[in-house]
Amino acid sequence: MPDKGKFPHYMLKEIFDQPKGLRDTIEPRVSLDDAVVRLEDEIRIGVDDLRALRRINIVASGTSRHAGMAGQYMIQELLNIPVDVDYASEFEYRNPLIGPGELTIVITQSGETADTTAAQREAKAKGSKTIAISNVIDSTIAREADGVLYTHAGPEISIASTKAFTAQMAVLYLFALYLGQVRGKFSKEQRRAHIKELLSLPEKVEKTLESSTACEEIGKLYYKFEDFLFVGRAIHYPVAMDGALKLKEVSYIHAEGYPTGETKHGPIAMVDEHLPVVAIATCDKNDFGSVLRYEKNVSNIEAYKKQLGQVIAIATEGDSLLPNIVDQVIFVPQAPELLSPILEIIPLQLIAYYITVKKGLDVDKPRNLVKSVTLE
Repeated sequence: MPDKGKFPHYMLKEIFDQPKGLRDTIEPRVSLDDAVVRLEDEIRIGVDDLRALRRINIVASGTSRHAGMAGQYMIQELLNIPVDVDYASEFEYRNPLIGPGELTIVITQSGETADTTAAQREAKAKGSKTIAISNVIDSTIAREADGVLYTHAGPEISIASTKAFTAQMAVLYLFALYLGQVRGKFSKEQRRAHIKELLSLPEKVEKTLESSTACEEIGKLYYKFEDFLFVGRAIHYPVAMDGALKLKEVSYIHAEGYPTGETKHGPIAMVDEHLPVVAIATCDKNDFGSVLRYEKNVSNIEAYKKQLGQVIAIATEGDSLLPNIVDQVIFVPQAPELLSPILEIIPLQLIAYYITVKKGLDVDKPRNLVKSVTLE
């Protein structure tokens, strides 16, 4: 088992492993000079088949499914190909209408998740090509797929997945770029710009990790609360989902991830001084849609505050508005809208960690959970 080094728990070590995991996952697969993404030897699906794809299905469970949800936004936004995301545990029970001409991407850190393996076999039986995303070499799901994209995050020991999640999102973005490259979607300069942003992620994650002390202070302030609401719009909604999952997995605090706009349709009734709201409210100032979403997020946050809600915001560096509205704010570096989830999840992982430590619980081995769910 890997040594924890200077860290008291594997979860904290693995959170801080993320810059290296991203470098190892991204750098060998891209060339900035040539402006190309090189995945052909891993995907092993013919160029003609990739060009003819009419739909993509992403199937996963837990944190891997949240990565798949982010991947759905990436692929649809960049390529205009319809993408469906399924719970692996429900996939075979809904008679999925898939077949030849489609691609099914299955995601599992361990590569041995029983529900996801069963979903992959169902997809193959219906004639779909399959690509596995796994962190474990030669795992079952990797062996049975047409192609496999490994996340080179390194061994993940803590039950709560952290570094595998960010690596999975990076791989999905790489896949979207590669598919766009094959289908002639991007110019060389557009590909170079995307690759440059990908390569800048590890340094931006290192910068985000500097918020660890501020996250620890938030942990001390909020560890006695019994309920949390995490909210985010569009590609930030999966981040809210995973932030809530991390907190309830390790601290046993009830937490719910919700689309920000949907809180007006019920959950806002629960917001008061007893229900902290964690709001993903970053803004890519170079993206008009992101600016509009940010303005709506500010309006929602102001509504929570009117109901005496305590709000913790994840915001973009340079934001001078949110600090005057919310109770606590953690800043992440500026990033393109589709890559910002890789930064936003870092403080949420840290907050979950520090709340759990403050409660005196075993952060690496939460009750009733196992690292790899090998039984359906």
